[in-house]
Amino acid sequence: MEKYSLRHIIRQGLNGLFYIFRKELKATIKDQGVLIFFLLVPLAYPLIYAFIYTNEVVREVPTAVVDANNSSQSRKYIRMVDGSPDVHIQSYCADMEEARLLLKDQKVYGIIYIPESFSQDLAEGKQAHVSIYCDMSGMLYYKAILLANTETSLKMNKEIQVKRLGNTTERQDEISTIPIEYESVSLFNPQDGFASFLIPAVLILIIQQTLLLGVGLSAGTARENNRFRDLVPISRQYQGTLRIVLGKSLAYLMIYAVMSTYILCLVPKIFSLVQIAQPATLFWFTLPYLLACIFFAMTCSIFIHHRESCMLIFVFTSVPLLFISGISWPGAAIPKFWEIFSWLFPSTFGINGYVRINTMGATLHDVLPIIRGLWIQAVVYFITTCIVYRRQIMLSRKHALERLKTYRNKKRLQAG
Repeated sequence: MEKYSLRHIIRQGLNGLFYIFRKELKATIKDQGVLIFFLLVPLAYPLIYAFIYTNEVVREVPTAVVDANNSSQSRKYIRMVDGSPDVHIQSYCADMEEARLLLKDQKVYGIIYIPESFSQDLAEGKQAHVSIYCDMSGMLYYKAILLANTETSLKMNKEIQVKRLGNTTERQDEISTIPIEYESVSLFNPQDGFASFLIPAVLILIIQQTLLLGVGLSAGTARENNRFRDLVPISRQYQGTLRIVLGKSLAYLMIYAVMSTYILCLVPKIFSLVQIAQPATLFWFTLPYLLACIFFAMTCSIFIHHRESCMLIFVFTSVPLLFISGISWPGAAIPKFWEIFSWLFPSTFGINGYVRINTMGATLHDVLPIIRGLWIQAVVYFITTCIVYRRQIMLSRKHALERLKTYRNKKRLQAG
């Protein structure tokens, strides 16, 4: 008898679980708002971001020149800067005032000023100066102009140094000008590209934020459709906490198993971004990340009482979460409080783990602390989700009983 009873309870629980699973999938398909956040946004956003940064680096930055020296050496310097792939000399100005107006109107993004004493200082063996003024509203413009001028000055320095040394062989010139040979290699991002640096972090963040918005919108809809504004409806299938939590999370996991494959595997391939992750490593990393995001979103959905509330609460968090993840701003420079605070969000571990696996070729052993952190988050947020939904079940029962009691009292009064 006990064995049959246990089997019956398990069967009933599984039936309820899959009923909730099917109902959540149907609700997702029928609700246009949830469908947008679960399907359209994850499909479109990665493409939009990747298209914006597809060129990786800024080339041919429009620049103005004020050549007060107007000598053969100053003109050579300008030609060398213009010949670099980073800068395009668009305007030759008579004075700094004219150049400032062009910079103010954003017709150029930088000014190169060569003083009148440039060639004379070089001829007398003095140190010559070239001034650079950049539009700092765009850091990539500044980087491109500075890099082009630095490389040009190094080349001219070398030529001047060779002439003054008077060596007889090219080997002597080489040793004299470069006593210590160096080579700069950009690891894991050979192009120094902005897309290769930013897009992996954005892709991971999109998964978390769309889950927060979609689950929050679904919770708001459930409350608005409920007579008592409760998250859990009064129904025979919605009686167990585990079946509700597992049924809903299974629906979200099935949807995002497909979406995360598209976001993390197909999008980098389409735009030829660095992608050296081992499939097995990526799978065992993505699984706890998805679970942590799903249970985190389900826990946070308790604060959503109207459909529009999730937009007000969750959307603005995207940029701060990207900063405190330690990718767009160095993790070592983040204050300890914000570093610990960032551990509350799956995106922090997710961004760092995905960048190491996909861009740097890390193995499971290399990212084991991050994966442990994600599993801890998944377990903790699963427990908080169960607590939240258990309380909602109790509230639903309480409101139903109060409604029933009021109805019976009303009937008694009518009968009396």
